[in-house]
Amino acid sequence: MRFCIAGALLLLSAPGAWAQTAPVRPDLAALIECRQRIGDFSALAPVLADPLKAVALGWTPLDQSNLFMTEYTLNTPIRVFGHSTNHIAFSGASIMAILDLSDPRPLAKQLDLELGVDNAEKVMYGRELVSEDTTNPKTGEAMIESVVLSVTNVKSHPGKTVVGCGYSLDLP
Repeated sequence: MRFCIAGALLLLSAPGAWAQTAPVRPDLAALIECRQRIGDFSALAPVLADPLKAVALGWTPLDQSNLFMTEYTLNTPIRVFGHSTNHIAFSGASIMAILDLSDPRPLAKQLDLELGVDNAEKVMYGRELVSEDTTNPKTGEAMIESVVLSVTNVKSHPGKTVVGCGYSLDLP
């Protein structure tokens, strides 16, 4: 009888234990489209620090073709601004989708972004979507939370458009 009760309790507790150890799936499209906040982006830190956690989420690390970006292929594609992709990248405090668009200008126009650079080698558009006074939760220090949407091209990915969001917490 004790064995049956202990077995039943073990079975009942298993889903709860699994829920505690299963990785939380971030909303990548929302992060890339700047529909999240810095806290949501910061929650990715453990995944970015541990390739096995990324693999558990269905991300396959790619060889580094750009020294400034860490890239992944997703097992399940996401839709970003109406475009499907399974290729994402991180650079500093930014998360980006790499799209099969040879010219970034139409997407930048669709998103109503401001021109930064447009020459034979580089196209870059962006717009700050959030700039709010806040407090650093760890120190209590006054800060400014900034969320910036950008569209660009990079030499390491010819024929591709890189679109993404930068999340930062800066001193006033």
